Amino acid sequence: MLVPRQTTIPSVVRIKPGALDRLGIYAEREKFLRIALFFSQDLDERFIGRLTTSLDAAKVEILLQTPIHSLAFEKVVDLSHDCPGNVDAIVGLGGGKALDVGKYISFLRRLPYFSVPTSLSNDGFCSSQSSLTVRGRRRSLPAGIPFGVVLDTAVCLNAPDILWHSGVGDLVAKFTAVTDWKLAFHKTGTPVDDFAALVSDASVYQFMARPDRDLEGIRLLGTALLLNGISMSISGSSRPASGSEHLISHALDSVSKRSHLHGLQVGVASYLVSLLQGQNSDRIANLFEVTGFWQTIANDPFDRAEWLEACRLAPSIKPDYYTVLSSRDCLPEIQRAIESDSYLRRCFG
Repeated sequence: MLVPRQTTIPSVVRIKPGALDRLGIYAEREKFLRIALFFSQDLDERFIGRLTTSLDAAKVEILLQTPIHSLAFEKVVDLSHDCPGNVDAIVGLGGGKALDVGKYISFLRRLPYFSVPTSLSNDGFCSSQSSLTVRGRRRSLPAGIPFGVVLDTAVCLNAPDILWHSGVGDLVAKFTAVTDWKLAFHKTGTPVDDFAALVSDASVYQFMARPDRDLEGIRLLGTALLLNGISMSISGSSRPASGSEHLISHALDSVSKRSHLHGLQVGVASYLVSLLQGQNSDRIANLFEVTGFWQTIANDPFDRAEWLEACRLAPSIKPDYYTVLSSRDCLPEIQRAIESDSYLRRCFG
């Protein structure tokens, strides 16, 4: 007899202007009266002040308040040990590092976790994994879906444009990821969770209907990225949100002399992969044009040789992870596309 998989989803979701100033209310309602706060080391102090003021007003005590400098697994475990035993919940505030560390500590301590992103550069703020460094290499480690997601759209709207474009790039990867997932089903029998695929796919179209950089556009992008994270929890796999485009990005991390934002790499790789898959390339290209993504990449282009090497290495990153890159030798096609496609020519120096 098949046992149904239990899917965890956030119990508290607030995506609106001013949500940061109400975190204390949300915590107090759940009887989380003692929290540990982990925040990005370079975070604007005004955001920390607004959050702590909110907690103080609700009589929620901060037992530990720590800036996050490192993603090293060993240091995260040490931070977990430093966390007081009577903490009711963990709060992560800021960008990717703080959110990943807070999420993983909550997983180790089996405590509820509030994810409070201050930008929308990727879907990690509501995923069931934490990206940490293990023995010098970035690894995605199992964690838990946040108990709460508190996304202040006004705060995220004022984040730098490049972070917005990174989030857009990570979002369109769902097109190519779902296509790769279905290719894997037909070739190797990899199970496809239809509902998870539907959630991931639909979230992209929701944002594409109104891809404006205003409060409503931020709400739509934040909601879409949140649903992508939940789709991975539904399927018990990264497949709904991560395919060959992510393999290219991971390989690029290992060969690049200079790092770029994950979502920027994934966005360009998604367009490139869509050409290999023969679908969605026009949708992706048009969205990138409307949002200004192409111009952001052109302002700081990638190294062509590094990308070709990353594309060569990508299929070996996860040998059992079937994608379009597994179906044939794609390198000649990739090289031709980089040299001839009008959009891709803008991406490489």
